[in-house]
Amino acid sequence: MTQPQELVEQALAESGADGCVAIVSEHSETNLRWAGNSLTTNGQMRSRSVTVISTFDGADGTSAGVVTRSVTNSEELSDLVRASERAGRDAGPADDAAPLIENYEHGDDWSADPAETSVEVFEQFAPALGAAFEKWKRADRLLYGFAEHQLTSYFLGTSTGLRRRFDQPDGRIEINGKSGDLTRSAWSGAHSRDYTDVDIAALTDALDTRLDWAGKRIDLPAGRYETILPPTAMADFMIYSYWTGSARDAEEGRNVFSRTGGATRIGEELSKLPLTLRSNPSEPGLQCPPFDVVTESEGGLQSVFDNGAAVGATDWINEGTLANLVRTRAWAAKTDSQPRPFVGNLILESTASGGKSIEQMIADTERGLLLTCLWYIREVDPQTLLLTGLTRVGVYLIENGTVQGAVNNFRFNESPVDLLGRISEVGRTEPTMSREWSDYFRRTAMPAVRVPDFNMSTVSQAS
Repeated sequence: MTQPQELVEQALAESGADGCVAIVSEHSETNLRWAGNSLTTNGQMRSRSVTVISTFDGADGTSAGVVTRSVTNSEELSDLVRASERAGRDAGPADDAAPLIENYEHGDDWSADPAETSVEVFEQFAPALGAAFEKWKRADRLLYGFAEHQLTSYFLGTSTGLRRRFDQPDGRIEINGKSGDLTRSAWSGAHSRDYTDVDIAALTDALDTRLDWAGKRIDLPAGRYETILPPTAMADFMIYSYWTGSARDAEEGRNVFSRTGGATRIGEELSKLPLTLRSNPSEPGLQCPPFDVVTESEGGLQSVFDNGAAVGATDWINEGTLANLVRTRAWAAKTDSQPRPFVGNLILESTASGGKSIEQMIADTERGLLLTCLWYIREVDPQTLLLTGLTRVGVYLIENGTVQGAVNNFRFNESPVDLLGRISEVGRTEPTMSREWSDYFRRTAMPAVRVPDFNMSTVSQAS
């Protein structure tokens, strides 16, 4: 196959547009799947996609044609370039148009071969998983799940002379533990760059404990409960709030961060606790591209015109106060502001010293719920960011510092932004993975938190 760098150069050379961006993504993936304490399948695959963005300047503004295809040779690439040009000529002026990024200094090794993963990434993980299978067989319990590892190399070039590349490793583990009679179930998941940091024994032991808790069933009515949300549940909420954090939507009055008169809530205190929500492309264990890679414009969050723009560390909330919203270059120019690019990771932490483990938080609870798993989260009201969703295989009653048993499931109604203002305790921040959004956004670090009045709006029959 033609090297990705060659495809980028060919696309730019063949382009007849006023401006052009070419992005080649080389993707490799390997995976393991298991059911009933036995491996069922493993596999490995490779793929390539090429995106060509053709821009045309006109009297009424600049248009863009964006086409993405699987490309293996020069002829297919030529067809892709022509398709992108046709799309650009047929499109109307783009409201997110901005000049393409000019070349700047960076340390990327443009000439290096694409990175590739292989089944060897599971060299430590697989034996540990096998040991867990044996332990669970002896206990008459069952493990189901999968582990996947992906490695994507991005090669990005512009007609303005910029050349950037980045290798993104990305791993996901999801495990379901079940009792031998299949009446009890629990879920756990994790993100990893290379599987050397995955403690499969700890993950499965936690599931084992939850199955023990579920040996007793407790029915509770709907209502507001003191609730401990573990890191994975906080990731569910914070990711969604991040996705809605568009400065443009806020200034046009369309999201929870709006104020009347075209103002935003930047500078407003969202929490009395010293909570900081931030992103950093170089965050250890959560590294992501330090430049924009955008194959489709998305509202006020990302623009194809910003491809290649340098991405740095940003505090979205600083010690409880809203500090920044995502702002594309085009909207920054219109509002005489600084661009704030979307970043591919998210960290929530308290700047106060300490930070209890979730076990310590449970031990300090007189009466409340431990809510380990959310799913089917949907937006109800964008003005307040009210979300609704269901609990699933993982609500437990705590009394006098001890988990008493599993509780029926609920439908909840909560706003992540409102939730920030009601948190009464923040635990230790640790890497985690959202269950609901793990297909789209995995690189997170969150704390467990205590909320004195989490809204379980109705009882759910979900299991």
